[in-house]
Amino acid sequence: MFSYRHAFHAGNHADVLKHTVLIAALDHMLEKEAALTVVDTHAGAGLYRLDGDYADTSGEAAEGILRLLSEKKEPATPAPAAKSATKKVAVEAEAPLADAIARYLSVIHDFNPKGGARVYPGSPFIVQHLLRDHDKLKLFELHPTDARTLDANIAQLEAGRQIVVLREDGFSSATKFLPPPSRRALVLMDPSYEIKSDYGRVLDFAAEALKRFATGTYAVWYPIIPRPEAHDLPRRLKTMATKAGKPWLHATLTVKSSKLTSTPTGETKRPGLPASGMFLINPPYTLKPLLAAALPQLVEKLAQDRNATFSLESGG
Repeated sequence: MFSYRHAFHAGNHADVLKHTVLIAALDHMLEKEAALTVVDTHAGAGLYRLDGDYADTSGEAAEGILRLLSEKKEPATPAPAAKSATKKVAVEAEAPLADAIARYLSVIHDFNPKGGARVYPGSPFIVQHLLRDHDKLKLFELHPTDARTLDANIAQLEAGRQIVVLREDGFSSATKFLPPPSRRALVLMDPSYEIKSDYGRVLDFAAEALKRFATGTYAVWYPIIPRPEAHDLPRRLKTMATKAGKPWLHATLTVKSSKLTSTPTGETKRPGLPASGMFLINPPYTLKPLLAAALPQLVEKLAQDRNATFSLESGG
């Protein structure tokens, strides 16, 4: 149950998608003065070193945030004209980054003022960085090691009562904060899905949360892998939102094929995580146009093979 450690995966392409969506949603929700409560059902350690042992072991950040940063090129300059040239060739300027990507990178830069991404903030630190003094953050983490690290990392913020860290099962306990006194909340659900029951527990939690607080914003991250539960989850969330009469938004990012490959020695090699998705119930209305501009660029910059693609749909 406790073998999964997000430190191995911090800053990968799934984090890029998740945190781009999260920041874009929060930016809109924080425009209103009323207090916002954010609940993270699976907080992890909160902060990660990309030059540490865990990240070095997997190297996943190299195909995520680090690759995205390396794609930020200086403006192109024309090559010297040939002696025989009679016309000047215009050099097409690189298209500017989509607003949602630029905003995501600006937050990462805030944690790395000298450049790069030596430190990668998980969702708890990204959220706290954006929240105002009167907003609240509730963090749940059961993994013994990650919970201790999360406690230590959060303590450095000296945020007082703004942040509550609970060593409890978020699926079982997080609904106690719904609805919050201000009746404004965003709930992030991003379990490891290490065990199949996580898919069903996401659905059960979302259903209960909607009953308690129908106007809350609920964001679900999930892996897109060759497992029936992974493909059923967004379909069932869509059905749930539609029956409840709530708007929804579903974004996916695929960076490579999910097919098994063979090594030169004949061994079968798994491709690693090929894709992931974000499903939101009661999303900010500004989110879809932001993602419509950002997702094609993420495909272009993070593609690992010709199967890279994205999808974006909404309803309600």
